[in-house]
Amino acid sequence: MEPTSRLRVVIGEEELLRSRALAAVRSAVLGHHPDAELHELAAAGLPVGQLADVLAPSLFGGHRLVVVTGVQESAAALADSLTGYAREPDPDLTLVIVHFGGKRNEALVKAFTAAGAAVDECPKVSSVGDRVTFVRNEVRTYGGRITADAVTALVEAVGADLRQLSAATSQLLSDFGGTIDAEAVARFHRGQAEVSGFTVAERVLVGDREGSVEMLRWALDRGVAHVLIADAIADGVRTAARVASLSTSNIGDLARVLKLPPWKVKKAQSQSRGWSIEGLQQALGVAAELNADVKGAAASADYALERAVRRIVTIRSETGRGSRTSAGR
Repeated sequence: MEPTSRLRVVIGEEELLRSRALAAVRSAVLGHHPDAELHELAAAGLPVGQLADVLAPSLFGGHRLVVVTGVQESAAALADSLTGYAREPDPDLTLVIVHFGGKRNEALVKAFTAAGAAVDECPKVSSVGDRVTFVRNEVRTYGGRITADAVTALVEAVGADLRQLSAATSQLLSDFGGTIDAEAVARFHRGQAEVSGFTVAERVLVGDREGSVEMLRWALDRGVAHVLIADAIADGVRTAARVASLSTSNIGDLARVLKLPPWKVKKAQSQSRGWSIEGLQQALGVAAELNADVKGAAASADYALERAVRRIVTIRSETGRGSRTSAGR
C-alpha cells in the first residue's frame, strides 16, 4: 500500500528492514507534503498526554508524520490511546507504529490492521538461505547481476549483518560495473574476508594456533566487532559438533537432518576432522564463556578472545584424533 497511508504498522525483528520501511514512508510523505511536520516518539515511558498533544489537530494546518517506535513496550494506557485514535484517524496525519516483533502488545497491531493500516513486515533474516535471497534482491534493486557462486562467497565473507551485506553489494556493483562474480568478491574482500570472524573461526577449528591468533589480531585491528568474532567461533564449534555427533557422513542426509545448506555441512565435516566429541564439548563450554566475556563479563574483550582462541586450539591438540603433533603448527 502507498507509504502515505494514514495508518501504518512496521513490524519485525530486522532493524535494517524497519529503517528502510520508515525511510520510504518519510520520503513518500515529504514527496506529497514538503512542509510536513515530523515527530518521532519512543513508546517506552511515553506519557499519554504527550502523545495526545502530538496527535491533536494542528493550529497551523498542514500534514504531519508521527512515528511511535517500540510499541511492544507501550504501557496499557498508551496502547489504549493509540487503539482509540486508529478508529478515527486524522486525514491530515500519517501515524506509523513500529513494533520490534514478539507477542507483547500484539493486540495493538491487530487493532491497527483491523482499522485498515498498511503493514510492512520486517522478519529476521536469520538463515543463510534468507541472506542469499537478500543479496539477490539487493543486486536486483540496483539493476545489477550476480553469479550463484558469488552470492555464496559474499554471504560467507561478510556474515549475518544485513547492513554490511547491503554496503558490500552496493560497493561491488559500483567497482565491477554492475556484474559480480566470485573473483570480484574475492578481490574486493581479500583483506576483509581474511579478517572476518568466520575466518578466525576456521583457523581455530583446524587447530592453526599461529594463524588463528594472527587473523584475530588483524580482525581486531580492522574493527571487526568482538561479538561477531565470538559468534562466529561459537557457530563453527556448534556446527562441527552437530556434524560429528551423527553417524552418517552423507552430505545430503546431514543437510536434511541438520537443516543446513550442503556447503556448510561440507565445511563443517572438514573442520570437525581431528576433533573428538569430548573435545568439541569442551570447546562449546569455552565458546559459551567467551560469549559472556565479550558482552561485558571480562575486563578486556580483546584478551578474552585471544585466550579463548588459544584454549580451543589446545583442546583440539590434547583431545583430538590424530592431531597431537600437528595442532600447534
